Order: sequence, then C-alpha cells, then structure tokens
Amino acid sequence: MKTKQFHIIVGLCCILMGLGIIGRLSFAERTLPAWNPASILAGEEVDHSVGKCINIVDETGNMISQACRGVATGDEIINAEGKHYRVVKVDKDKAIVKSLGVDKRLLAWNEFYTDERLAMAAAAPKKGAVGVYHTHSAEAYVPTDGTESIPFKGGIYDVGQAFVERLKEKSGGEIIYDKTPHDPHDNAAYQRSRRTATKIMQQNPIAMIDVHRDGIPDPNYYSAKVADMDVSMLRLVVGRQNPHMQANLDFARRMMSYSNKVHPKIVKEIFMAKGNYNQDLMPTALLIEAGTHTNTKQQAENGVALFADAVPVVLGIEGGPATQAPGQGTGGGATGDGGSGGWKAVGWILGLTLLLGGGYILISTGSLKGLSDLGKEFTNYLGPLKKIGTKKSATKTKDQPEKTAGNADRAVIDQRDDVTED
Repeated sequence: MKTKQFHIIVGLCCILMGLGIIGRLSFAERTLPAWNPASILAGEEVDHSVGKCINIVDETGNMISQACRGVATGDEIINAEGKHYRVVKVDKDKAIVKSLGVDKRLLAWNEFYTDERLAMAAAAPKKGAVGVYHTHSAEAYVPTDGTESIPFKGGIYDVGQAFVERLKEKSGGEIIYDKTPHDPHDNAAYQRSRRTATKIMQQNPIAMIDVHRDGIPDPNYYSAKVADMDVSMLRLVVGRQNPHMQANLDFARRMMSYSNKVHPKIVKEIFMAKGNYNQDLMPTALLIEAGTHTNTKQQAENGVALFADAVPVVLGIEGGPATQAPGQGTGGGATGDGGSGGWKAVGWILGLTLLLGGGYILISTGSLKGLSDLGKEFTNYLGPLKKIGTKKSATKTKDQPEKTAGNADRAVIDQRDDVTED
C-alpha cells in the first residue's frame, strides 16, 4: 500500500511540474502588452498628433528640434553631428533642453564606419529576416494622398513597401512585412500592434522596424536633397521605458552613423522619447519617422529607400564592416533572441514528458477514480508520517518508565547487599 501511495505522489508531482513548464512557455509566447493604463486615464496626448508642434530650444532660445509627440522632461536628442541634449522643462508648446556635450558613442561609430580597412574587410554573411510593420496604419501624406489620414490604408503602406523592396534588393534576404492595420490612431494603437510584433517575433527576426511619418506642419523640417533626389529625412525614435533601451539606442546610433556615411544627412536625429513602442521585445527594434504629413509620399519613399541601403550592413546580413561596438573585440553581431528557440523546444518536450509520465503513473496505480480520491490518497500517505512521529514519541515515553524501573530495581539490590553484610 505504501508503494502505491508513493507512486501517487510522484505522479501528481510530475503532472504539476509538466503543467507548470507548459504554462510558462505558453505564457511567454503570448508576451503581454507593455502598457500603463494610467497613461490613458491621465489623458496623455496621442503620438503624432497632426498639426500640434512643440518647439525644442536650448537655454538661449536656439531651435534644436521639433516634435508633434508628447515631449516630456527627461527626453533626449542626439543629432547627426553628435550633439546630445536632454529636456529639462516643458511649457505648453515649448520644451527647453540642456546640452550634454557630444555623444562619444556616436562619434566612435562614425570613426569605425569611416575606416577604409574595416569597410574593405567583408564580414561573413548572416542569415536573418527583418520584420517591418506599421503601428499607425492610417498615416498619409497630404500633398499626394489628399489627406493626412486614410483609415486602414494610409499612404504609409506605400512608404513601407518602398522600404521593403529596397531592403530585399540590397540584402537578398527574407523580409517579413506584416500589413495588419491597427486603427484607430489612439493611445491603444501600440497595444494592438504589439500582437503583430509578437507574431513577427515567432519567426525569429534579426530586427524589427515600425515605419511611421511625423506630423510637424513645416515640410521643410524634413525636406532635403540627398543622392540627387528630393527626399524626406528620417528621425529614429527610441523608447526610454523598456529594458532594451540602451541596446536599442546603440542600434539607432549605428544606423544613423552608417546611413549618413553612405547618404549624408539622410537621418536627421535620434529622439529618445517617453514610452515603450514595443521595443522591449528585442534589442534591435526601431521606430522610424519618414518625413511628415506635409511632405510628398515620393519624398518619403526616396528617403526610406536610401535608409534601407545601410540596414543590411549594420545588421551583418551582407558583407561589410563587423557590427561589434568599438573596442569589444570579435563575436556575433546584432541578433534576435539567440538560441531561445532551442531551449523552448526542450522545455516543451520536458513538460509533455512529465505530464504524460505522471498520468501514466496514476493510471497504472488505478488511482484515477476521481479528484476526491486523490485527496484521500494524499491524506493516507501522510498518515504513516504522523504514525512514525507518534511512535517515536510513545517509544520515548515508554523508555523513560523502563529506565526509572531499572533504577528502582538497582536500589533494591543495593539495599539487600547492605543487609547481607550486616
């Protein structure tokens, strides 16, 4: 009977452990949305609110940047020249920044990518897809599309297609372009697009890029002449509220550095904004803004196509400079989640093995008569443990009188000996 009870406990433990492992893996694959309900309740403004412009100036009033997003204290900007600023005060439609000097990491990457010896040393090509999607799928370009917003089919899709086609041409690799719409353009758009980003993650991409356009009214803010073409320059956005922030930022630095080396001035700046933007999903996630709604769609398409020229080299998916940070030696470049896919497979096998093994043990003992029987068997199994404790206590109590009786007998013998001697 004791053997049967032991098997029951072992079977239950196996089932619970199996369910725990399988549940953990299933939960992890879902990837819960990283969002803060308080932000919606607090009435935070929606990103890319067309026409609403915040001027970002330094302490002497010089224009540093502009934004149509909710600028917050602590946001930072690194421009193409490497000048680094941090927002210290926000007052309605104006934000004031202080200078943090030059960004040494960006300058290091600039030097790295201009070293001709490195440029000539072809890196071993890597395999990896690039994921592309649109959180704000209604965004459009007024001069070309006739309006700044077209629900579910904004002009941003044409810009994304131009980016994907050029990227595929340059890398020769796989591009995962998910065109799922995420309307409406509200504070929950990033929660909806997170499902799309998570779906892309299941294909183990090497990077993910969320393509947007800005909402600054002035078209000249992004307009430029690059490679003899009229283009809209790009802004790269990194969310400050995610655990991969530093890795995402360094990826943005590399992209701006090499893009501007190949096509000078194509990337205008890096903006580190309050938010997550689903960039916690991987260290090579990036949000790009291809011009603004007052630029033409053709300008935006030209801009993203030139930007795409740099992506394969920076990611190491075509021959080119290695992607290590300067001074870190050799090793792998930017990747997704490494070998986690293999570990997940092992976890599923282990979980199913424990689950099935536990079920087999219970069935073989004939103990699956009902859930109530399991509780009864468990209680019965604990019974011997209680009896053992009770037995030890009783033995100890029993030994004590025997010891006392033995002492009494010894005293009688000693007394008898004394009488004999007398």
